[in-house]
Amino acid sequence: MSTPEKELFSVEVDNDTDSSQPQPQGEKSAKRDAFAELLAPKPKHSKHANHRDSRAKRAVGGPRDALGAYIARPESYPANIVVYYNDDFVILHDLFPKATLHLLLLPRDPQKTRLHPIDAFDDLEFLNKVKEEAKRLRSLAAGEMRRIHGKYSAQDKERRDALNMEPPLDELPPGRDWGQDIMCGIHAHPSMNHLHIHVISVDRYSDRLKHRKHYNSFSTPFFIDLEDFPLAQDDVRRNPDKQGYLRNNFICWRCGEDFGNKFAELKLHLEKEFLEWRQL
Repeated sequence: MSTPEKELFSVEVDNDTDSSQPQPQGEKSAKRDAFAELLAPKPKHSKHANHRDSRAKRAVGGPRDALGAYIARPESYPANIVVYYNDDFVILHDLFPKATLHLLLLPRDPQKTRLHPIDAFDDLEFLNKVKEEAKRLRSLAAGEMRRIHGKYSAQDKERRDALNMEPPLDELPPGRDWGQDIMCGIHAHPSMNHLHIHVISVDRYSDRLKHRKHYNSFSTPFFIDLEDFPLAQDDVRRNPDKQGYLRNNFICWRCGEDFGNKFAELKLHLEKEFLEWRQL
């Protein structure tokens, strides 16, 4: 018999920049939801250099290293930051979400965590391991999307009504496929030193989405879907600076309207699109 849906994630933390220094909660460790442990992959050396950040940007110990603390000691943070962790991965809320749901998947393999993702994902064993964890996370994220937005969605109405039936149904209607509204991938130039994969809803509806880079980094080929890896050696996304993705005009993710350089107009339009998308 099906049971009513419940909240799987906590509310996202609200801050002002792309990432921040973490806020430990002491040494006490708490049990969390975790997936089965997986074998660590064999290390593989990096091959490519044209897509790497400058040495200064990737300096050890700088602000771009902030994710390292979550990887090293995930048990030190509350559930409204760290969603779950296991020996191989840490999943947390992006502290400055660029959509209504924005999670980060952090591999803990010390041989991979400071590699550029394009280099790291050339290792097929490691890539497959990340894809498996991302698949599990996407399923959880779809359930959270239903919890957040399902009450507004016409496609979920039959499912909502079934939850209140007496006697309860043996099986709930499937409702809206929220999984198709979740993107999973990396930035061609990551903003943080430690390898991380974005699991983010498509809506781009957030007061933390503040300027051109924020929008275009998720709305152009600068965002590389995890399923596209491993990239071919001649894939143009290996050289995002040459392609100029972040300088592109603002194109609505949903209707394709071109807003040129008018970010304020885009933001108003995104709110309209969000409200319509949520009601589907």
